[in-house]
Amino acid sequence: MSTRWRQQGALWLLEPSGRPQGLVEFIGGSYLAARPDLSYRRLLEALAQRGWRVHAWSYVPGFDHQAQANSAWSLFRDQRRSLAELDALPAGEPLRLGHSLGCKLHLLAPDGGRRARGLVALSFNNFSAERSVPLLAELGQQLRFRSEFSPSPGETLRQVAASYRQPRNLLVRFNRDGIDQSPRLLDVLQQRPDDASTLLELPGDHLTPASGGLRRQLLGEWADDPARQRQIERLAQAIDDWSQDQTRS
Repeated sequence: MSTRWRQQGALWLLEPSGRPQGLVEFIGGSYLAARPDLSYRRLLEALAQRGWRVHAWSYVPGFDHQAQANSAWSLFRDQRRSLAELDALPAGEPLRLGHSLGCKLHLLAPDGGRRARGLVALSFNNFSAERSVPLLAELGQQLRFRSEFSPSPGETLRQVAASYRQPRNLLVRFNRDGIDQSPRLLDVLQQRPDDASTLLELPGDHLTPASGGLRRQLLGEWADDPARQRQIERLAQAIDDWSQDQTRS
């Protein structure tokens, strides 16, 4: 594990080697996000190599996505305040970065996306509980507990249309991702006035952003997949380039 990673409560923090150019607030997808320092290590460290300080939220998904979105937003806010008190907060608004379910949680943030330089949404996924976790949904119906996400997929898109105020959004879909729903989200975003959202398609699949490089760590460079590393570097560069464009515009 990189010595630059440190855990603070439910956040994993990663600092670049030099002065940070900005702050990334990251929420991963489903159970991958329990240890973002491992499951998203390559992508987040590639961003740190480009000068970004990274705050990544560790969580286990539940049915109440709004409550989880509120929790993540509060933790990120409190961490920024702590850095500001130490005069260590990177300049500018944070860049919000999400993968799969993490995109939805950023979109549901209680500030409507206002206090950010933009959102990069990787492989946006907004399926129902029945499709995402069919066994839990079936048990919920039998035992009479919540068996659908809150808000539901339809309610999520309606809430985005009504309450999400961030105009700058980069949606990234991968060409072999069979569960990506980015085009549907883009359609909702672009119906808002003054929207500047765009869609970028890259080679890969739904798990492309989630790469810890474990084979390389355990077995050495010879066991690594160079194509995987190139995909991660291309993705990190696309995120960095887009964010710099938003800063200049």
